[in-house]
Amino acid sequence: MATSEQRTTFSPWAAVFPLALAQFVASYACTNMNVAINSIAKDIGTDVSGVQTAITLFTLTMAALMIPGSKLTDRWGRKRCFLIGLVVYGAGALIAALAQGIGVLVVGYSLLEGIGSALLIPPIYILVTVMFPDVKSRAKYFGAVSGAAGIGAAAGPLIGGLITTAISWRASFGLQIAIVLAVIYLARRVPDDHPAPTPSRFDVMGTILSAAGLVLIVIGVLESRTFGWLKSRADWKVGDTVLIHEGGVSPVWVFVVAGAVLLAWFFVHIRSDERKGREPLLSTRLFRNHVANLGLTTQLIQWLTLQGTSFVVSVFLQTVRGFSAIETGLALTPSTIGLLVSSAAAGRLAQRRPQRTLIWVGFAGNAAGMGLLLLFARAHSNILAFVPGLLVIGLAIGIMLTASVNVVQSAFPEKDQGEISGLSRSISNLGSSLGTALVGSVLVSTVINKHFAAALVVMMVITLAGLVAALRLPREQIRTPEPA
Repeated sequence: MATSEQRTTFSPWAAVFPLALAQFVASYACTNMNVAINSIAKDIGTDVSGVQTAITLFTLTMAALMIPGSKLTDRWGRKRCFLIGLVVYGAGALIAALAQGIGVLVVGYSLLEGIGSALLIPPIYILVTVMFPDVKSRAKYFGAVSGAAGIGAAAGPLIGGLITTAISWRASFGLQIAIVLAVIYLARRVPDDHPAPTPSRFDVMGTILSAAGLVLIVIGVLESRTFGWLKSRADWKVGDTVLIHEGGVSPVWVFVVAGAVLLAWFFVHIRSDERKGREPLLSTRLFRNHVANLGLTTQLIQWLTLQGTSFVVSVFLQTVRGFSAIETGLALTPSTIGLLVSSAAAGRLAQRRPQRTLIWVGFAGNAAGMGLLLLFARAHSNILAFVPGLLVIGLAIGIMLTASVNVVQSAFPEKDQGEISGLSRSISNLGSSLGTALVGSVLVSTVINKHFAAALVVMMVITLAGLVAALRLPREQIRTPEPA
């Protein structure tokens, strides 16, 4: 915990700005690719599904490695872990910018940028939590960081579209490199109040089980594009051997069940470690906090619907309407404006209103925005028909992002911040992965025009599930517990 002397010797905004900027670039990387799908596919010799897979694997890599990344903050130190993550991320962006095929793009963008994000994101939320122990200040600066996350995701299509049209999609990765270098320079103002990196046992087995379980589940959802959800639409082969014939049970469930088994094994494994007095990868007590569990559920659904809706609209505009990258980015501008407006007010709202209220209002607004898209947006309607729905969605997302993070992080004392930060970010990125994968299974199939509404309906149903979870949060304001 930072001492009172340390707290008076650093400038809050000077310390928070590079953290928020780093969160911005990681979120920007999730959505800027959406508007350049056709350009990327044509340039490197792949198709829409190939680019979708790269986007999904990026967020999936973050989700799978976020928990191990948070544990490394204890071994390496928070600020050091943050800087290492930035270097890995920058290297990945450089490789992606030079990619000539889908394989190299996946290595640079999906894997290295994903690994870098998993290392740099947990320290962001840990540092904000410990730098500002009172709930009002924490809410204010969480608002800045969460707002940067939302703005990065919402502005990604517009900025990416401008850069892709004016220069090339590769220049978008060049922008990421420039931001990473700026953050490394500005990070010297970030205080690292963690005493000293403590050597501790790193749970390799737990890391493998948790990562493999998440990967298999999301890959299963991705496979639904080819094989369908119930009956397999084609033979499922491994090499030349047909394991499931066309008409049999979809192999989607082979991946999903295998992933669920590995995650159950992971839970048994960490319980066993705890009973033996070993340090587990993730403490099971984190799952016994009812408020935090509901907060994590809302985070999962927020990012699932944000990423899913962005992907739906982006692919629809490029494939059905024939929009260019810049036209797609401009069409998505209303959501960016809405998110900018609500994010600017998020800190004040978090201090004045119960977190529960902000979250359920956000979900209700998100569902309303999707309803407006379904009501007015058509294959041949004027582009202005998309404005009301996208604007409302942007406003709604900005309202609830900060509140959900505050609920989860504030439910635990400082000694648990490393673990809960990793779990929280893992859940959020898992939501992003599932959003792209799930929408792709509905949207990217045969005739996209016919599946646009179906994909939005799926997003709306999931949003309503988030609303139910938000309404189950306690009515009283979330307070920060006393540090251990």
